[in-house]
Amino acid sequence: MVSYKRIVAYFDDPGERNTDEVLKLAKERAEELGIKDIVVASTKGETGVKAVKMFKDFNVVVVTHHTGFRKPGYQELTKENRRLIEENGGKIFTGTHAFMNVERAILKKLGTAYPTEIIAHTLRLFGEGMKVAVEIVAMAADAGLIPVDRDVISIAGTGRGADTAIVIRPANSKDLFDMIIREIIAKPRNR
Repeated sequence: MVSYKRIVAYFDDPGERNTDEVLKLAKERAEELGIKDIVVASTKGETGVKAVKMFKDFNVVVVTHHTGFRKPGYQELTKENRRLIEENGGKIFTGTHAFMNVERAILKKLGTAYPTEIIAHTLRLFGEGMKVAVEIVAMAADAGLIPVDRDVISIAGTGRGADTAIVIRPANSKDLFDMIIREIIAKPRNR
């Protein structure tokens, strides 16, 4: 039987103050494993800009909030950050969140939870960043921006910035339970 020992970085608290360390640790692990596909959550684009600058020569996919997340018709990713991400070779995906779609409307309207809401809350047991890290991989895979036959690194956070990074074998959202979270690189200890 083979066993592996890895150090996982745990942060006392979640949040954007962990962003630089998460990106550094994720890059180190990507280089160790030969992973070339990086998926990163970014709301206004600051984390996305940092990621594309750090992960030169990688396939970096920046996943934003969908338009209308905060208010109808409004996109939170700034035009300047969009430009910087694209200039530095990053790809941007903006679309419906895998765990937040029509079922969220039903929850809001009728007060009833459906399966994807339960999945999202289960992943939140590991922290908000873990839920987002899994969700954005499904979104990027559905858009054809990452492969589903090799591992990627997913970087996400709680609110703003990044506090979570994982090595994950992707799957399209219709095959969500075929995903494998292979390693936790970093996560907060608290929510």
